[in-house]
Amino acid sequence: MKKILYVVLDGLGDLPVKELDNKTPLEAALTPNMDKLAQKGKTGLVYPVAEGIAPESDIAVISLLGYDAHKYYTGRGPLEAFAEGLDIQEGNLALRVNFATVADDAKTIKDRRVGRNLTDEEATALAKEINSKITLSSGTFEFKNTIGHRGVLVIRGMRSKLSGWITNTDPAYDREGVFGVAKEKFENKVAVSQPMPGYEDSPEAQEAALLLNEFTERSNKVLNDSALNKKRIAEGKMPGNLILSRDAGDCLPKFPSLASLYNIRFGSFVQMPVEKGIALLTGIDIIDVPSSSGHLDVDYPIWAKLALDSLNKYDGIYVHIKGPDEPAHDGDFRKKKDIIEAIDKYFFADLLSKLDLNSAIIATTADHSTVCAIKAHSADPVPLLISGGDIKPDGSLSFSEKAAKLGSLGELTGRDVLPLLVKFSQE
Repeated sequence: MKKILYVVLDGLGDLPVKELDNKTPLEAALTPNMDKLAQKGKTGLVYPVAEGIAPESDIAVISLLGYDAHKYYTGRGPLEAFAEGLDIQEGNLALRVNFATVADDAKTIKDRRVGRNLTDEEATALAKEINSKITLSSGTFEFKNTIGHRGVLVIRGMRSKLSGWITNTDPAYDREGVFGVAKEKFENKVAVSQPMPGYEDSPEAQEAALLLNEFTERSNKVLNDSALNKKRIAEGKMPGNLILSRDAGDCLPKFPSLASLYNIRFGSFVQMPVEKGIALLTGIDIIDVPSSSGHLDVDYPIWAKLALDSLNKYDGIYVHIKGPDEPAHDGDFRKKKDIIEAIDKYFFADLLSKLDLNSAIIATTADHSTVCAIKAHSADPVPLLISGGDIKPDGSLSFSEKAAKLGSLGELTGRDVLPLLVKFSQE
C-alpha cells in the first residue's frame, strides 16, 4: 500500500477578480510545484459537502474525511470545546465564539474579529475576567479563548438539560438544520438567540437561549469595564467588548474511527481547534507542530519536513493549512494570492524535493471557497488534484479552478475523496 498525503488548503477556492485580470487568486498565483503535481496526475472539482451548500470548515472537513455530515454532525461548538479539553456531557450547551467590537448601544457591531489584532495573551486575560466576574441566573459556564479572537463556551443548566437547537447571536452565520451556514449579506447587529423553528415549545431550547442571551449581555458589561480594553482604546485599537456565539450543540458526535472504516492509520497536523476536535473524535493522531513564527518562509518548510517524517510512522497524513482563508474573509485578494504562492514555494517545493511520488499518493484540495468579493464562504466547488503512485496523467496543465473543470475526475463530493485516495493507494 502506498502512503497517502492529504493536503487541504483552507478557503482556497474563489471566483475571478477583475484586478487580477479576471483570474482567481489561485489562477493568478505562481504555483509551479502544485502545477507539476497536476500535470503528473488527475484533477477535478469537489463540492465539499454537496452542491448548493456554502459550508463552514467543520462539516466540510467531516465530509472530506469520508463521513456523512448529515448523519454525524452535532454542531461546531462541541467539536471545538472538546478539542480544548472542556467536558461535554449530553445536555450541555457548547458554542464557538468570537471576541468582537460593539458600539456603545451594545447592538451595533463595529468589527466581528476585533480588528484581527487581539493577541492570545490579551484574549487570555479577558477570558479570565469573564470566568471570574460573571454568574448566570440558572446555569454555570466555562469560557476559553483559543487562537486570537476565537474561543469556546460551554453552558450547563441548573434546572434542566439544555438544547443546541437555538439560533446564533453572531449575525454573520445562519443555521440550516444542524449545519452552520455563512451569510453573504447580513446586518451588523447582535442577534438575540431564540429556539429554532420547530423547537419554540422546547423548555430545553428556551432555557438555552435565555442563558446564552444572559451571558452575552453580562459579558459585554464586564468587557466594557476591563482595564485591558480601556488600554486598547487608548492605543487606538478596537476593544474586545462583545462575545458573539454560533453553532450550538448539546452533545458530541459519535464517529466510527477512520481505522475501522478503511483499515488505515492516519496522523494529522492542523492549526485550528475545530480540525483538532474532528481528528481526535475520528481516531486520527495529532502530530504536534511548533507554534507559528508568523513567517511563512519559516513555518511552511517545518510543516513539509514534519509531513515527510510522519509518513514513515503512518499510512496517511492529513494536513490542514489555514493560510488562504483569512485574507479572503478580509477581501484581500492580493494577500490571498501571495499566501498561495508561499505555500507552493515553501511547503510544496520542500516536500516534493524529498517525497518519492512512486510510493505515495498526494492529494490537494480545499474545504470550501472563500470568495474575496463577498468576504465569505460560498457554495462554489473547489479544485482537486491527485498525483503519485501509478496514477496516469489526464492532460491537466495546472492546478486551478478553471483547469480542474476539464479534469478527468469530474465533479465529486467531499465524501468521495478519501475512498478514492485509498483506492489509488492500493493499486
